[in-house]
Amino acid sequence: MIDTTHIALNRVICPELGLEEFFKLTASSGLGKVELRNDLSGKGIVDEWSPSSVRELAAHYGIEIITINALQKFNLVSMRTQLLEDLQQLIDLASSIRCPAIVLCPNNDPNDRRHMDQIRSETEENLRSFAPLFEKSQLIGLVEPLGFPQSSLGSLPTAMEIIRASGCNRFKVVHDTFHHYLGPDSLQSLRESYEIDYTGLVHISGVETDKPEEQYLDGDRVLVGPKDKLGSREQLRFLQELGYSGDVSFEPFSEKIQSLSAGKMADVIKASVAYLNG
Repeated sequence: MIDTTHIALNRVICPELGLEEFFKLTASSGLGKVELRNDLSGKGIVDEWSPSSVRELAAHYGIEIITINALQKFNLVSMRTQLLEDLQQLIDLASSIRCPAIVLCPNNDPNDRRHMDQIRSETEENLRSFAPLFEKSQLIGLVEPLGFPQSSLGSLPTAMEIIRASGCNRFKVVHDTFHHYLGPDSLQSLRESYEIDYTGLVHISGVETDKPEEQYLDGDRVLVGPKDKLGSREQLRFLQELGYSGDVSFEPFSEKIQSLSAGKMADVIKASVAYLNG
């Protein structure tokens, strides 16, 4: 079972809604946590709202903002100067709206020709360079392995090892059920070589398409239900068995979900929560 107080909505679920409407949707779905994004077309992270207005809006609807998603290509040393500037801006905003964490996504480019040793070295090096910003702000950096073949970081145990090597305790790992399914880790390998205390957040979605799994894309991600081929409910229960008790955020990218009316969306979200707890 997962308590609804630990379930969040990622704003990608309904990118056309304004910030207040998104908060309303979350509340009407019986939930109280959200993830914001910096990659929604035509929208800022908090739209036109000032930080103080965002805090008031969140309080009005009973909403807690748990992350800003995301600092992209965080493990490219060639981009470090720009990454540090972008990260500082994200941290400043997050601090001003009482958001405790920033998601960090690795380079996900088929043209990335770095060998694995170089990737590990650069990932650790950049985390070390980010550490003072996270330590000063007391925010958390959430490293999210991506399971696509072209991803430079796909393994949760590898992410854990790199975080440990960085020497900074302000970093955690995101377990994304879609990316775990596509990535190199099995649940058994997590049992044997991963420490659940490193998990700071779970992103959950389902896939129901009939296309081959090697063709799965973000656009195939829907809310979790009985037809899910990722085994996302089983993944979540496995993580809970290992001791995870943190937040779980719905992150569906499918236009089929995004195009639903607010009323229908709330019903589908509630049905997915019921399925997870079934």
